[in-house]
Amino acid sequence: MILLDITTFMGRLHPMVVHLPIGFLLLAVVFELMSYSKKFSYLKTAVSITLLFGFITATAACLLGYLLSLSGDYEYVQLNRHKLTGIAVAILSGLLFLMTTKKISSRLPIPEKILSVVFVGLFFLMTYTGHQGGNLTHGSDYLSMNVLQGGERKKPASVEEALLFEDVVQPLLIKRCGQCHASGKLKGQLSVQSLAALLKGGKSRAAVVGGNLQGSELYQRITMDPSNEKFMPADGKTPFTKQEVALIKWWIEKGNATAGVKMASLKNADAIKPNVAALLGMGDAGEVAESNGPEVNPDIPKMVDQSQLDSLRSKGMQVRIMSHNPVMLDVTLPAGATQPLSNMKSNLRAVAKNIVWLNLSHNNCTDASLDFLPLMTNLEKLRLEKNPLTDGIVNQLSGLQHLEALNLNETGVTAAGLEKLKSMGSLKRVYSWNGGGK
Repeated sequence: MILLDITTFMGRLHPMVVHLPIGFLLLAVVFELMSYSKKFSYLKTAVSITLLFGFITATAACLLGYLLSLSGDYEYVQLNRHKLTGIAVAILSGLLFLMTTKKISSRLPIPEKILSVVFVGLFFLMTYTGHQGGNLTHGSDYLSMNVLQGGERKKPASVEEALLFEDVVQPLLIKRCGQCHASGKLKGQLSVQSLAALLKGGKSRAAVVGGNLQGSELYQRITMDPSNEKFMPADGKTPFTKQEVALIKWWIEKGNATAGVKMASLKNADAIKPNVAALLGMGDAGEVAESNGPEVNPDIPKMVDQSQLDSLRSKGMQVRIMSHNPVMLDVTLPAGATQPLSNMKSNLRAVAKNIVWLNLSHNNCTDASLDFLPLMTNLEKLRLEKNPLTDGIVNQLSGLQHLEALNLNETGVTAAGLEKLKSMGSLKRVYSWNGGGK
């Protein structure tokens, strides 16, 4: 397991390291061509050493790229093109370095102009390799003639004319999930580029099943607790907002996950029209908040004191704005924070009603130090794991009517305390592994 983690970590260094050979080799080509001018002839002496650095870093990028490819999340043909051309760049840069050294050039003289042609060839080979790498990361249509010719869909004239999947749902899925589930990179063998791909699904099962939320893997993943390793989107990417989740839910459950259907022809679609309008830029967030019913908590303030957020961030808190109207906050105190929680209490109290997600795990929090929790009446997800808590914390949580998920792993909360939580009607998920002071 340790070896696998090291391999994965090293592979993920590839996107960072790969820019080094690009810079060195591009510089070598420029030096070579500029040295034809008498004014810049002195640059010729720098070509060899620049090629050496380019060769070394290109070789390192190839090794790290190979480790990254072992994840199996990439389309084979594009991956193979990128891999082979990347190796070719490393080999050609190494050969060019040898040809520019005095020892080799004296034994195997090559006309200067022919050597310069090879330099130009290296530039084009490097450009092609980079293009293939971009296809793997962003999809094969990221830099294509369709983009140049303006092949994107035309914005509908009104909400009624919009196609629910093509104009709203699909662009949303590509925006949130396309980086990992595109034609070049297929995590879990899933693509979000078309309805057919979503219905086909990936390694697990179909991503969407019309009329069946429980059978739709996509919906299950985007509504999981963010602490779950299967939560999507992963790797710290921006999650779907509550309005976006509500829209996808309606499309699957009421719209039967179909395509080619205009909003005007959908029955009982009034509840999601404000969401559609907002996503298409035809309405404001205020309309969405008022029209979403139970999907948006009306008690969450529409404003927040920015100075309080700045103060929290300066003290080490991570604060993310999930929605601007109403202002919904996701707040995290990193594990083992250097500043004590007591220094942040006044700020937390000031924005308490805006906090929807709160993570205070592994920070030596006690029942007494969390006396501000009852003020967070709009809290939905709370992580308190790995803290020396007791059953007393339950009394502070009892008034949180919107709390849906609670993590009490590795705390001192006992079975008796957990039993009291059952009276909280909103609470859907409680995690209590290794609790009770064990």
